[in-house]
Formats: sequence, C-alpha cells, structure tokens
Amino acid sequence: MRIVVLDTETTGLNAGLGDRIIELGCIEVLNRRVTGNHFHRYVNPERESEVGALKVHGITNEFLQDKPKFREVAAEFLDYIQGTELVIHNAAFDLEFLNLELSRLGLPPIEGHCAVVVDSLALARELHPGKKNSLDALCERYQIDHAHRTLHGALLDASLLAEVYLAMTRGQDSLAIELDRPRPAAEAVAARGERPQLMVLRPSEDELAEHERLLAGIEAENKTQCVWRRVEAVVEMH
Repeated sequence: MRIVVLDTETTGLNAGLGDRIIELGCIEVLNRRVTGNHFHRYVNPERESEVGALKVHGITNEFLQDKPKFREVAAEFLDYIQGTELVIHNAAFDLEFLNLELSRLGLPPIEGHCAVVVDSLALARELHPGKKNSLDALCERYQIDHAHRTLHGALLDASLLAEVYLAMTRGQDSLAIELDRPRPAAEAVAARGERPQLMVLRPSEDELAEHERLLAGIEAENKTQCVWRRVEAVVEMH
C-alpha cells in the first residue's frame, strides 16, 4: 500500500477555539522508500498565530497573507492522500484540525479518504514504553540526523517522521515476504531429509590480506589475541 507521512503546523493548539492549519506537509513512501513525490502547501489561516505557536514554527502572519486558503488546496490535498496508509505522529491532534477544516467545506473526514490512519506516537509507545517518544527523541534513538530542526516545519517534520517510521517498522515487510514466498529447491530438498551440495566460495589473496589487517588492528587496539585467532588455532589442531 502507498504510504503518506503527514504533518501540519497550526496557529495554536486548540482547533475547537478557532485555531487553523497554516502548513501541510506530506511525504510519499513506496516499497519502503521515500520518493520525491511530496505535497507541501502553506495556507492562509485567516487569523493570526498565537505567540507561543509562532515561536515553535516561525511562520509569520505577513508570510501567510498571500498564500491560498484551505478551501483552495483541499481538493488537491485529498486527491494526494486518497486510498493511502496515512502515518501521523500524535494523529488525534492533526486529525482534529484537518477534519474541522473539511467539515467547514461540507466534506467527509480524513478517515473517509484514506485506507487507514497509523498513529506513529502510539506505535512508538508500544515499542518503547516508559521512554520519551517525541519526534526529536525518536530521531536520536534511531540515529536520524535532526540537527537542522531548529524550528518545526510540516514538510521537514514529515520527512523526519518518514525515516523514523521506516526504522520502527523495519523487518515487518521482510517477515511477511518470508512467510509468503515459495520455498527454493534447496529448502525443499532439506525438508525431505536430503543434504544439498554446499557451495564453497574461497577468499582471494587480497581478501585474506585484508582479513589479516583487520585482526591485527583488533589485537592492537585491545592488546590481546582476538577470539578469531584462538578459533583458528583450535581448528588447525584438529
């Protein structure tokens, strides 16, 4: 399924009290790879941002004055996310804002346009209970560079979240493939109790020399004989 990782920036934290979306950022993921087909729009919220929100995202009211209103980008946005697996960090927050914007236009909620909504924050809490699971914390945990995230931005945060989500779900797809794929001939032979002929690949002289250099470096750093040398000695004795 096509995955779209989504983030928004808003004028404040309370959609119910009239705060609005000012930025939409979406990153497309296909076959567990981020593509260049992203969706990014700044939106004129028709109101000013709160001081606290402005400190977080730095998107000024003056900058947004000539940007399209949500109703002008809604159709393009919904077409982009149609039928996707939508990944959002702390999904309830963004969904409330998005669904209020859509309701003003008489349109169905987001859940009626995409196939499923995945809350990456809930997933992170399952994987890492009792730990911080903010986007910054997850970037650090999965060694994803986020030093350039001095201010929040919908497209930037969606891009980081896409990397985090792929890291958190690494192995799931390959497991499904392993379960579904037909067994190769060698496995079928093994299942019948027969022993297939092993293929032995001999190392080249250059590879052996590189191996020796690696072992010497390990021993020099640790000031003791490495385990591999001891194994080699035992094998030669027998």
